[in-house]
Amino acid sequence: MKEHIFLSSPHMSEEGYEQSYIKEAFDTNWIAPLGKNVTEFEKAMVQKLGAKAAVALSSGTAAIHMALKSIGVGQGDLVFCQDLTFSASANPILYEKAVPVFIDSNRETWNMDPQSLQSAFEKYGKLGKKPKAVLAVHLYGLCAQIQEIAQICREHQVPLVEDAAESLGTTCQGQYTGTFGDYGIISFNGNKIITSSGGGMLLFNTPDAQERAAKVLYWSTQAREPARWYQHTEIGYNYRMSNIVAGIGRGQLKVLERRIQKKRFIYSYYKSRLSHLPGIEFMPLYEGTQSNCWLTCIQLAESAPVAPLGIMEALEKDDVESRPVWKPMHLQPVFASYDFISPEQGLQAVDQETGADTSIGGQLFQHGVCLPSDTKMTDADLDRICKVIQSLW
Repeated sequence: MKEHIFLSSPHMSEEGYEQSYIKEAFDTNWIAPLGKNVTEFEKAMVQKLGAKAAVALSSGTAAIHMALKSIGVGQGDLVFCQDLTFSASANPILYEKAVPVFIDSNRETWNMDPQSLQSAFEKYGKLGKKPKAVLAVHLYGLCAQIQEIAQICREHQVPLVEDAAESLGTTCQGQYTGTFGDYGIISFNGNKIITSSGGGMLLFNTPDAQERAAKVLYWSTQAREPARWYQHTEIGYNYRMSNIVAGIGRGQLKVLERRIQKKRFIYSYYKSRLSHLPGIEFMPLYEGTQSNCWLTCIQLAESAPVAPLGIMEALEKDDVESRPVWKPMHLQPVFASYDFISPEQGLQAVDQETGADTSIGGQLFQHGVCLPSDTKMTDADLDRICKVIQSLW
């Protein structure tokens, strides 16, 4: 029988770094949400990425939530959020009872379109409103036009949160994603480029980073006051990363560059084998950036002999995982009532005659496929996947 090929699964270090840190935690009985692994993991991430401070948390979603809370996002506040993303980017906006405004992507990066972001500022500026924050995403490890987005945010004096959950190791002009905005989000979920089995990290890049990090640490440990008894003056959260999870993360960080190189090799392999097929287009690697290529994604033109579902079903029959590109937030029922701004139709994204969605994100979703990008794949695995796809042309 053929072995199952995963989309992107955990890949522990061959040297066993993770187990050595976990063993130390067990040997010293530091298995709770504090300990040497947690603090050293935070220090290592700060040193690696060049952030000013970091707090290790239970998930990337928790990190987004804490970033918004640190900014002061509250009930009724506007947050301009990237539309083409996983719902975890947008959900924390609703946690704080704020109001998301979804911003479409552009084809150059698949991420937040700076022109549409500027249009959103202009639209709401005429209404006498300004967002409390902007939340941009580096989708699939592809770097957004983050310098342009950051400049727009500075001009309007609005904090920028970078959801770099999928882009650890991606750079723009040599600078790591997650360090351009006031806050950066990293995820260590099981399918990410490195994993701690779960968990995330909030990066701080503001002048008062240490103070803000201390406040998030306070909130994420149930907002317990430094009293002999259990004293609480604010609502807290159980968001702190455990010492065991952090030990896995410390070990994984040692092989990050190795994993990035394999992800980039996978992208190059697929491109060399499949790019000649009529109607197939690969995700863009924007000039001046170096993507970690977390997932290799393709687009299929209408002229292609097969639709995205056809590729996914053919791979599934061969026991190979794949999946669609993220379904945009403005197409999700839970977010259907919120505003959406797209470059395709001005402030709307629907063809008035056909009713079809014409947004960039909507088109990327309809025509996209995420190919298996597991770093444990062999050349034989990649060859097997490519042969399945080639057989459809």
